[in-house]
Amino acid sequence: MTRILVVEDEPDIQELLCAYLRESGYEVEQALDGVEALDKFRRGRFELVLLDLLLPKINGFGVCELIRRESDVPILMLTAVDGESEALRGYGAGVDDYITKPFSMPVLLQKIRAVLRRSGQIPPERSLLHYRDLTLDLDGMEASLDGRSLELTAREFELLRTLISSPGRVYTREMLLSKLWGYDFYGDERVVDSHIKNLRRKLERDYIETVRGVGYRAAKEAL
Repeated sequence: MTRILVVEDEPDIQELLCAYLRESGYEVEQALDGVEALDKFRRGRFELVLLDLLLPKINGFGVCELIRRESDVPILMLTAVDGESEALRGYGAGVDDYITKPFSMPVLLQKIRAVLRRSGQIPPERSLLHYRDLTLDLDGMEASLDGRSLELTAREFELLRTLISSPGRVYTREMLLSKLWGYDFYGDERVVDSHIKNLRRKLERDYIETVRGVGYRAAKEAL
């Protein structure tokens, strides 16, 4: 299983990131500051480091530079600073890619997959997910129904993936918001209903069931 070191000093964000990554099939280790991150990195084996820029004790640039002295492990940096000078400094220190806060969880997952592919790492999960007449290409984020390509947004893709990965399991709106929108969500939880409606329209099949008063699930029994 692919192991990721998550270095983030805000506990709530760290817990959200770790829960999402574990749900997505990764093994996760956590660190709250630069010193702890380096200690855990040197004592463990990791295929990727998810590294916040603004850290106590040693910032993300410093951690990256020290890791690069002993390893070429892929590093994906989390930053609230969206500037060219910071990006150039990070790439100079050995960062493989950036993702700017706030970000959605599906975009983060896609960034992680892209970095792992470029580094030649083995994907952490099967490339294809099948459900009835549906096929999801998890690496390419492409969906097809009866061999016909479906035009899905990144959020729709991850919502569909979540539901069909566990047919019969009921997900509340709150669970889906936490898993797929994360801390960048500030709106009405009914946004989930809107995405479900769009998915049903594109699928043109009753694959997603409403559990009244609770949430949604992928139908468990074959039609």
